[in-house]
Amino acid sequence: MRSTSGYCFTLGSGVFSWCSKKQEVIAQSTAEAEYIAAVSAVNQTLWIRKLMTDLYMEQIESTQIFVDNQAAISIANDPVFHGRTKHFSLFIVELNIKMLTS
Repeated sequence: MRSTSGYCFTLGSGVFSWCSKKQEVIAQSTAEAEYIAAVSAVNQTLWIRKLMTDLYMEQIESTQIFVDNQAAISIANDPVFHGRTKHFSLFIVELNIKMLTS
């Protein structure tokens, strides 16, 4: 069964971008599903930041991504590959590259 990813972006007290959709891949754990959702949110963050730069409204400070799964947070903070995470290592690599280059 496919998990649902969701995110929303706010500016002040208003939501200006949001998404809720079924994930394209079937996650084998809740940590993997949350991590896939985080990658999706980071992709949208990068697009929004580029748009803001193009509109001469460049965002200097970092964008906070909130994740409510402790395992996914631990993996993001310490991306060492373990037996439990090897099945979604490509998502880990993708998110870490984006975190380092942003």
